[in-house]
Amino acid sequence: MNLTPKEIVTYLDKYVIAQNNAKKTIALALRTRYRRMQLDKELQDEIMPKNILMIGSTGVGKTEISRRLAKMMKVPFVKVEASKYTEVGFVGRDVESMIRDLVVNAISIVKAEQEEENQDKMDNYVLNRIVEKLLPPLPDSVSQSKKDDYQRLLTVMEEKVESGAMDERIIELEFDKINVEFNDTNLPPEMAKVQESFSKIFANINKEDNKKEVTVKDAKSILKLEASSKLLDMTSINAEALRRAENGGIIFLDEIDKIALSEKSQGRNDPSKEGVQRDLLPIVEGSSVTTKYGVINTDHILFIAAGAFHVSKPSDLIPELQGRFPLRVELESLTEDTLYKILTQTENSLLKQYTALLGVEGMKLAFEDEAIKAIAKLSHRANELTEDIGARRLHTVLENVLEEISFDADEHSGEEYTITAEFVHERLDEIVEDNDLSRYIL
Repeated sequence: MNLTPKEIVTYLDKYVIAQNNAKKTIALALRTRYRRMQLDKELQDEIMPKNILMIGSTGVGKTEISRRLAKMMKVPFVKVEASKYTEVGFVGRDVESMIRDLVVNAISIVKAEQEEENQDKMDNYVLNRIVEKLLPPLPDSVSQSKKDDYQRLLTVMEEKVESGAMDERIIELEFDKINVEFNDTNLPPEMAKVQESFSKIFANINKEDNKKEVTVKDAKSILKLEASSKLLDMTSINAEALRRAENGGIIFLDEIDKIALSEKSQGRNDPSKEGVQRDLLPIVEGSSVTTKYGVINTDHILFIAAGAFHVSKPSDLIPELQGRFPLRVELESLTEDTLYKILTQTENSLLKQYTALLGVEGMKLAFEDEAIKAIAKLSHRANELTEDIGARRLHTVLENVLEEISFDADEHSGEEYTITAEFVHERLDEIVEDNDLSRYIL
């Protein structure tokens, strides 16, 4: 996607407050991908992605940045947790499965684009199939006048189907069996292909009469899948998806600190941690990974790793892996003012969410500015007194403030309720200041 670094930061500003260094670093890394693709092929191959390591406490925005990137970028993107992987030889997911996940994501992006481009063809296919069932075609031997009458009826019927007037009509639909895609990316490609082969064999053995009585509304959904499989060229889609994953793919590797071996652990808690790091090395540096859609080279995939590093430090990762993440950015802890801005300035803030949810019950919820400041102050205080969980504390605090109001909301339809600072302090002061209560409740 052709966005300038400033445009990327501006977009992220709507959802992530502060953390300007992290946003700038990521914006530059993404822009560099675009710049690289404009160069000669020979020079393109020489320019390697500058992988990023984000360091910061939980709840400061690391994962939120990745979520928003996934929505913003029309490039293959997957978010994975490093703690889910195990060394080859141990039971669990192997690191290559993240590359297979990326390819599956790329295919879904390209397929969606192709469906959008061929929307008219697909709509016509669905319409023709349904109208054919509602108004069977005339034999060739009929007179011209009857053909003209039929044509007029056909036009009227098409309009009715398109408008939804026929949605409840039952028709007998004969449809092709849809091939089920097996996208278990943890399976080796050879096993996945064997599994698909067996499914096709059994589908042919049990080939029953695929006729069903369905409503026109349901038929539209069923035939849309059929139209997609018949009109789209999956071979070219797969080839384009592999190309995009190779040149524009982004993998967000969360919880990387969980595979670091701190001095305290002495390697006793999980012998596969260092093995996972060693397995990650060739993937991050660049290697060829076999998927059921073809071989993908990981040389130009951008890796963004993130971790809190409370127990371990970035230097506890094996030196070779540290070297694969040359760009380091530290995310600062959230202040009282930052928490206030998160509640008031983000695009879909928690306050907007709660107001909309209670609006479903016909209740109008409002927050005084002093009440919002009190929520931010008490959330920050709770983070200081117990574990610092960043912005996630706001979820717990707001739920405690609004619990009774939310429970009785249906009884107050049509009423307006304003949350005041006094009400917030009444609900939370005792809990926040009592260490034992705070640990259990907040």
